Amino acid sequence: MSRAQIIILVAAIALAAAMFFLPKVVVTKDDDSSVATAQTSAIPEGHSEDDGHDHGPSPAAAADGVHASATPEQMMELATVRARYNKASDAKTRGLLAGELAEAYAAASKFDSAGYYYEVAAEARPGEKNFRKAGDQYFEAFTYAATQQRASELGGKARKMYEQVLKNNPSDMDAKTNVAMTYIASENPMQGITLLREVISADPKNQKALFNLGILSVQSGQWDKAAERFQNLVEVNPEHVEGTFYLAVSLAEIGKKEEAIRTFNKVKTMSSDPALNASVDEYLAKL
Repeated sequence: MSRAQIIILVAAIALAAAMFFLPKVVVTKDDDSSVATAQTSAIPEGHSEDDGHDHGPSPAAAADGVHASATPEQMMELATVRARYNKASDAKTRGLLAGELAEAYAAASKFDSAGYYYEVAAEARPGEKNFRKAGDQYFEAFTYAATQQRASELGGKARKMYEQVLKNNPSDMDAKTNVAMTYIASENPMQGITLLREVISADPKNQKALFNLGILSVQSGQWDKAAERFQNLVEVNPEHVEGTFYLAVSLAEIGKKEEAIRTFNKVKTMSSDPALNASVDEYLAKL
């Protein structure tokens, strides 16, 4: 996986870095089985809070709710494919065009709409690949949900798609980890924790699961557990920038000052991100 969308403020972590790296759930203190709830976060470029779907035949929704930051080329592509989709008279053609329309929405960062049309494509041509695409787009939209209700809705849609993936491929740890994170932001967070533990049990070196478990420990103030998780993560992937940063933070929080300083300095050699480096400098000044 390329990059995680994680942008919540954790009180113990400097604001600038947190806005770039933390997941969008809040966890209360109580070991790994912490209770999680969805948290209000900023809506990204290209994402509107309603689905933006016109499920009827009207071709008028050329932009279909897409944020004005979409490029003219993206808007044109959306208008063109949407018109073709609405004019299609048979289910097979609409199913094929739904995939094209989903790609256009995904390119414009309209993740909820992309998920919807990938789901239409998956229903027309059931298969792991299409269900995975729908799940990934719904999950992307879930990570940007501005309300708990919205997170619950999108998380449920993502789970539904990933469950189809896992039926065919139970060993897909990435899908299982994403399902876990949707549960953590739901009314049943323990199911998410259980799934993450299952992933780690099956794949002790799974970077995504290690990172998310580490973040949950950070959010619940369990810095010793967080340090252990992030230490395991950077042993698996020494180039994991976020993991190295949070390892340094965790070390600082448990009083391992010299080790924290060395790790913070390592972060500065790994990233040119000005916000992250500013946060590192703040920690180093305090240490």
